[in-house]
Amino acid sequence: MTQIAAIDVKALRDATGAGMMDAKRALVEVDGDFDAATQLLREKGLAKAAGRTDRSNTEGVVGIAVGDGRAALVHIKCETDFSAKSAGFTALVDELAQAVLSEGEGAVEARSGAIDDLRLSVRENVEVGQVRLVEAADGNLIDTYLHVQDGRGVNGVIVEGADVDQETLHQVALHVAFAKPTVLTRDEVPADLVETERAALLEITKAEGKPEQVWEKIVEGRLTGWFRGTVLLEQGLHGDKTTVRDSLNGGSVVRFAQAYLGG
Repeated sequence: MTQIAAIDVKALRDATGAGMMDAKRALVEVDGDFDAATQLLREKGLAKAAGRTDRSNTEGVVGIAVGDGRAALVHIKCETDFSAKSAGFTALVDELAQAVLSEGEGAVEARSGAIDDLRLSVRENVEVGQVRLVEAADGNLIDTYLHVQDGRGVNGVIVEGADVDQETLHQVALHVAFAKPTVLTRDEVPADLVETERAALLEITKAEGKPEQVWEKIVEGRLTGWFRGTVLLEQGLHGDKTTVRDSLNGGSVVRFAQAYLGG
């Protein structure tokens, strides 16, 4: 049997996060080949991780990287804040965000090995959440906001605007962070969801005993309120009466992206 030095076992353990005995057994199995042992531990770790995929992973880290007219957002999920706050976890998310900024959204998949190593290290249900790259069209502006808590990003936003000044666009980014809209305009809300909500509101209105001739007006008013819960341009900026759309002074929000813990 190949003799394995303690220093090699420690090096493999430090590199992979595996237990001391697991590291030693892996080195013995591959006759001391460090790279082969690393791969073996990864494979075994992934087999264990497969049983974790049904475990809640509402913790994690959100990272944002910004360049000239471009911004990238990466969200990596895990189970505990203890793991998410670790230096290795936050460093990887920052690295992935920079990679997406320079290489495109496929950069995260190209680095799946690093995510596998992280999964093995923390022994949790680690999963890639959102990965977005926003490149502004000529003349448009980009703004970002990253809410940091306990040393890690927990809520990130990218907004692209046309004919909007930077400060106004930043206010929109702040609004998105805390209002959490899901679509830009009501046209993006699936028609079947709208009809289901409309039908429910109609039944509520009928049950209240309102006159039939005002049913449609009441339902449309309530439907507008329902849209405000999810449609960015129809929400009151920071909860005020002025909507996001009206705050743009003739400009427009082209698109936005958001990722946050638990979302």
